[in-house]
Amino acid sequence: MPVLGIGFFMRLSRVLAITHDIAATSHALDGLGELLDPNLVKSAFETAGVATLRKRRLPLESMIWCVIGMALFRRMSAWDVVNQMDIMLPGQRPLVAPSAVVQGRQRLGSQAVREVFALTQQRWHASANHPTWMGLRLLSVDGVVWRTPDTQENREHYGSSTNQHGDTGFPQVRMVCQMELTSHLLVSSSFAGYHSNEMKLAEQLVVTTPDHSLTLFDRGFYSLGLLHHWQQAGTQRHWLIPLRKGARHEVIHRLGRQDAIVSLPTSPQARKQWPGLPETLQARLLSKTVKGKVCQILTSMTDPLRFPPDEIVDLYSQRWEIELGYREMKQSMLDSRYTLRSKTPEMIEQELWGVLLGYNLLRYQMLEMSRHCPGIYPCEMSFTACTWAILGLLNGLSLRHPGNIPKYLAELHASAMHYVLPHRREDRCYPRAVRPKPSKYQSRNKKAMSELAVAWLLAPAPPSSKSMD
Repeated sequence: MPVLGIGFFMRLSRVLAITHDIAATSHALDGLGELLDPNLVKSAFETAGVATLRKRRLPLESMIWCVIGMALFRRMSAWDVVNQMDIMLPGQRPLVAPSAVVQGRQRLGSQAVREVFALTQQRWHASANHPTWMGLRLLSVDGVVWRTPDTQENREHYGSSTNQHGDTGFPQVRMVCQMELTSHLLVSSSFAGYHSNEMKLAEQLVVTTPDHSLTLFDRGFYSLGLLHHWQQAGTQRHWLIPLRKGARHEVIHRLGRQDAIVSLPTSPQARKQWPGLPETLQARLLSKTVKGKVCQILTSMTDPLRFPPDEIVDLYSQRWEIELGYREMKQSMLDSRYTLRSKTPEMIEQELWGVLLGYNLLRYQMLEMSRHCPGIYPCEMSFTACTWAILGLLNGLSLRHPGNIPKYLAELHASAMHYVLPHRREDRCYPRAVRPKPSKYQSRNKKAMSELAVAWLLAPAPPSSKSMD
């Protein structure tokens, strides 16, 4: 019997390694590549400076899907997500240890997920061919708050809201996002501690704002320095915002009964904070009476021939689309579980970028579905129903057969008309109110309690024991 030398075992090791790689390429990650381009993920990893130095059952390509899966499958733990999606490489054991998932997330970090989000949003927006208004893409900027687990690291890093009794129960993250309104695709995001200024966070979004766009701001972002900087940072970057109550302005000339070019004075503090801000800022002020209330809208679109006044005022109602997007993320996608999972600030940031990336992934598939529905915008499709259908692909047996993914996606896109929502009713309005908690006991409000106290004081005194004798 011949003696086997070292060279034989080295060749055998190479053959086994090649076999391992071939088995890995036919894995579920190839099927998931139909949803997230592996080359784009690789480029993001190179930009973030992370790489898998040795063979692991959970390489970084698997961990990016783990972070996305944590957002899409909110009821599952991170370990369950890895095993359910079957994104681990083949090994001696069918499952990986929970500690391997934790270590994999730590190797991945938050910067890599942020780079994947940035590269995917650029590609998806470029291929989306968004509809425009007067040649301008419609965007919106608004803030949102996320709640984190109450750990010492999170509380020291993010802080929390306070009242007369001290800090509240959970540390919170303040986030500002920019969203394209017809597709609900996120353009960019910035976040920091709870006590950070939303103006400063919004300033970071100027870099990613596309040219020839119109950004709708909430009234809380009224800052002449921010608006001037936003407009001057590119070509045709317009803004639209309600006029602050009591804001000083001087009418330069009128374009109509409720349409005028006005001059807004800037404060010395604002000019010091925003270099290049002039002493006065010219803008267009439009007014319209809606249900007996006068609405005043301020905008940088001063050309009356190109931008009709009636359409501008009505256009501001589209700002509510970003509020609907936040509701889709928090209530539908995260199943109304408002507290994030991670215990450290680094993993909190990774998880948040995973939430934004997962939301964009769903929204881009809805955009692809809307192409099969002429005249329908992606925002007019049911996010909940489409999410269930898309997650059925990720949670089904098709992941074990990657070749089935394109077929199932084609079938999903072909059935897009089934997910179109009915037209929104313009007269539908729900005023803000506090709903009482259901109880078998009769409720007593302050008015009823005061009436009861007055009745008790005016009631005749009961007879004493002496009078009874």
